[in-house]
Amino acid sequence: MAKSYGALFLLALVVFSIFQTMVTASRGSQGKRYGPGSLKRSQCPSECNRRCSQTQYHNACILFCNKCCRKCLCVPPGYYGNKQVCSCYNNWKTQQGGPKCP
Repeated sequence: MAKSYGALFLLALVVFSIFQTMVTASRGSQGKRYGPGSLKRSQCPSECNRRCSQTQYHNACILFCNKCCRKCLCVPPGYYGNKQVCSCYNNWKTQQGGPKCP
């Protein structure tokens, strides 16, 4: 009897690990990932629309965000800040030393 419980537990463990692997793999294609190289160039316009959606300087934000995204293949999460998540986006500066990317 003890062997059948052990086998049943082992079978349940294997099924659970397969299920967890499938869930993790499906999240990878749908979930958000941030950091340098986390986007394709084709994703930049939609990510920049999200990033710039709450600013009063929408046109300038979109222009520079898309420029930065094309170079860095990354747009930080949220509408403002969080630039440390994308080092390229964070470190690109204007000639005056200010931030290039919104």
